[in-house]
Amino acid sequence: MLGAKDHRPRLDHTGQMFQKPSFTALTEQAQTAARIASESADVRVRDEGSLAGFLEIETLFNTIWLLPPGESAISSELLRSISHAGCNVTAARDRAGRLVGAAAAIVTPRSPARQAPSMYSLIAGVLPGISDRGVGFALKQHQRAWGLARDLTEMTWTFDPLVSRNARFNLTKLGAYTSEYAVDFYGPMQGGMNANDESDRLVAVWPLTSDESAACSEDRPLAARRPDFGANDVLRLGPDGDPVLIAVGGARWCRVPTDIVALRAKNPQLAAEWRRSIRSILTDVFASGHIARGVSRDGWYRLEPGGTA
Repeated sequence: MLGAKDHRPRLDHTGQMFQKPSFTALTEQAQTAARIASESADVRVRDEGSLAGFLEIETLFNTIWLLPPGESAISSELLRSISHAGCNVTAARDRAGRLVGAAAAIVTPRSPARQAPSMYSLIAGVLPGISDRGVGFALKQHQRAWGLARDLTEMTWTFDPLVSRNARFNLTKLGAYTSEYAVDFYGPMQGGMNANDESDRLVAVWPLTSDESAACSEDRPLAARRPDFGANDVLRLGPDGDPVLIAVGGARWCRVPTDIVALRAKNPQLAAEWRRSIRSILTDVFASGHIARGVSRDGWYRLEPGGTA
């Protein structure tokens, strides 16, 4: 299997630079990683193309997002259209054939800001209660292999900056990064999970061909452990009175709540204060040229200065 270390340019005995692997080699690595991820999660991950499957996926997403009757995160009709257009609808099923996770992504065209076609993930979710089994990881690795097989080099999507578990999955487990904060991206949202909170989002960018993404695909996540800090390193305090933004070792670190979903239900006012605080911090830090490249287990974003993503 082609490991992430094999993706780095190397010199031969004459001092000539080896070329990076072709899309064929990258795709083979991604397909192998995706297969291993699905085996580890004990699921079968496949592209979905049936109307019955799309109906199951719609029901699953409504369950995940705690939507009331009559509301839908994404309709079966739209999923069918996405699949029919040649885009990606992925389903993960357990040994009994039960749907336990799904994802959908479209292909976005070349543009002045994007030099090649890429993927845009519309939605992805896993059945409540099994999130620690690696089903979500298997879904994303399948999507990475799907994209590389079609010469797509990047996937983007949005996520709530306050949901630390998702942030860590995206930036540490997968190897994505973000430097764009979108205020109230979807407008008012319904459902028990969002609890009428403002829909601020971070825009995740996942380079499908990068060394980091390849290493992550082989279950070697990025290191993101918050360093020790002192009082002089603290830049701002959070709504709970504890440090929320620090500067240590040339990087900044920003903390979000451990469980914002539970906090929204218990104390909506405090949750709203967290929203405003993190919005202010991240928009300022991104404007100064920082990029978020990882999240620690205890909910601290690592924000690296300068350079290109």
